[in-house]
Formats: sequence, C-alpha cells, structure tokens
Amino acid sequence: MRLYQEDSYATRFQARVVRAWSDEQGHHAVLSETLFYPESGGQPADTGVLRGGFGEVRVLHVYEEAKAFGDVVHRVDGPIPEGAEVEGEIDWNRRFRHMQRHTAQHILSQALLRAGGYHTIAVSLDSPVCTVDLEEEVEEAKLQEAEALANFAVYADYPIEAFWVSEEELARYPLRRPPKVQGQVRLVRIGDFDLAACGGTHLRTSAQAGPIKVLKWERYKGGSRVYFMAGWEALEDYHAKHALLSRLALSFSTSPLELEKPVRRLQEEVYALKGENLELKEALVEALLPRALEERVLLVPAPVLGDLAKRLLSWSEKTFLLLSPEGRFAALGPGRQEVLERLKALGAKGGGKEVVQGSLPKEKVAAALDPSLVS
Repeated sequence: MRLYQEDSYATRFQARVVRAWSDEQGHHAVLSETLFYPESGGQPADTGVLRGGFGEVRVLHVYEEAKAFGDVVHRVDGPIPEGAEVEGEIDWNRRFRHMQRHTAQHILSQALLRAGGYHTIAVSLDSPVCTVDLEEEVEEAKLQEAEALANFAVYADYPIEAFWVSEEELARYPLRRPPKVQGQVRLVRIGDFDLAACGGTHLRTSAQAGPIKVLKWERYKGGSRVYFMAGWEALEDYHAKHALLSRLALSFSTSPLELEKPVRRLQEEVYALKGENLELKEALVEALLPRALEERVLLVPAPVLGDLAKRLLSWSEKTFLLLSPEGRFAALGPGRQEVLERLKALGAKGGGKEVVQGSLPKEKVAAALDPSLVS
C-alpha cells in the first residue's frame, strides 16, 4: 500500500518486510506498506531510515520494480530479514522540498498553457533548478506573463486534493494533459486552477509552493525548456544572489540595482586595455625579432614568448631557444629536441612537435642562457 498517496505529510509508519534480497547493487526490501515515494514522473525518491530488531538502516533510494503499480523497492545500506517488523521514517525536509517543486511545476505548467498555449511534454524535478519541456517555442513576454499568473495562483492559496477515478469517468474531467496510465487514475486538483493526472506527492495548498521563479528558457528539440525554482529553494537562491550583488555593489560604492553602470564602465576599460596591451605586445615582438634572429638564445618577457616563437617559425633552418625569467621556455627549429634533452639536465619538463614548450626551475634560467645549446 502506498501510504504517501493517502497522506503526503505523514513522516512515520509501521510495516512488515515482505521480500528482501541483496545483489551487486546493494540490499533491497519490499514492505507491506510504505510512505517512501519511489522515483517516477520526474520527481526524485524519498530517503530516510528503517528501524527494527535488526537495528537501523538508511534508505538510500526507492524505485518501482515495474512501472505504474509494481512493487515499491527500498534500497538500503544494510541487510534486512524477511518478515521483520519495521518502523520507517522519511527525510521530511527532502520530501517537503520535492513537494514544493512538484506542486509548483503543476501550477507553472497550467500558467504556461493559459498565458501562451504552451503544452508541457516532460519535466525534471531532481535538483533545485527544475525544468519544464514545452512542445512550442516560448515568447519572453508570454513567459513573464506565465510567471506572474503562477504566483497569483500561489497567493490564491488554492486547496489541493487528490482523488481516484476510473477510465470511464475521465471524460468528465478537463485535464491539462491526457494520462499515461490505464485503469484507475489518480487526479490532483489545485482549486479551480489546475487538474492533472499524477501519482506524486503534493502540498496541501498552493500557497506553500511559492514563490515560483522562472530563471531562463532555451530552445530544445523543436520546442522550449523552461528553468525554474520554487519554495524554500527559490528563496535560498534569492538570498545567495542578493548577498553576492550586495558585496559587488559595496566594492563599486553603489547599490545593487545601480551596479550595471559601473560594471559596464569597467568592461569598457578592460576591453580598451586589452587592445592597448595587444598593440604593445606586437610592438615588443617586432623589437625583439632582430635580436632573436642574431643571438638565437634570448631572455624575453613571458607574455610575448609564444608570439615571438610563432614569428621565428619562418626561419625553420635555424634552432632557437626563448626563455622567460619565470622559467618558461620555447625551443624551435631542427635541433629543438636536442635542446629539450639538454634542458632536462637542468630540471626542465616539456614537449611538443613544431615548438617544444615547457618550464624549468626559475633558478636554472641563467644556466640555460647558453648559446651552445642551439649550436
């Protein structure tokens, strides 16, 4: 018996171990009844503990042995004897957050349908950032409208109820999407806002699902994927982002909402400096090139070592060694591998085909500035 479908707020229950076994994936148990929700419909499984005369084991995962109405299997961290009486306790914090995600998804899916005629075809609720996959490509304005509508549904504090109907009775109910199961079908109604077939756990009222915050959307498989957060997790996300913005605003001596201007100004300054830096590097490479061609072993600033090596590739008949004060080096030309072998005696490490690159201890740079290395 699936007790979670009768009362999604219950946290403890008594049961008997009907079946138990162990395999390469761990220890498993089927109970006479359970409050543990098995992973299905995009909603993650519950976790918790089972206690009995055997001691206590943690419930690591819960899954259905077969889809729809197969046995609910509990994967635990230790063996359980068949026939044992157990007390189960779910992780309530995890369950409540999952219910906030799931109820929020129902609300948002209905809001998307009303705001833009967008049909939900798949959902994922296995992390704080949840997703709803839509058949159609969304418009930003319609998405904002749907978010507002979803939160109005939260504020309306609609009662939420679950009930069973037969296949024959389904035609009487205006469902948001047709059910995927046959026979008796469990429906979840959120006031007069939403009605959908669902076997998952849900909140008692829509107010407990809020706030619902859409984060972004992207094109996905010819339709759209909408990312959202809900409940405590949305609030925690807001706290983290607000704290970050406040710290950044403080460093710019401004307020969080005025942060964009100084950041853009800083970006423009960085882009300008990058351009100037590139020009200076190019000028330095041009200035160093004649010396490099003449001396062939040269100490150069690390930022231009790679660019200067590329320029020297045009003189493929000569061997060159470029070193930086920090110990970086580049060897090129017909004798580059021999140069590398001699540098290894100084503790160098490196490799490469056309240009041999690497590093050696900083204190060995002076010893490596030896013209005989390339002769």
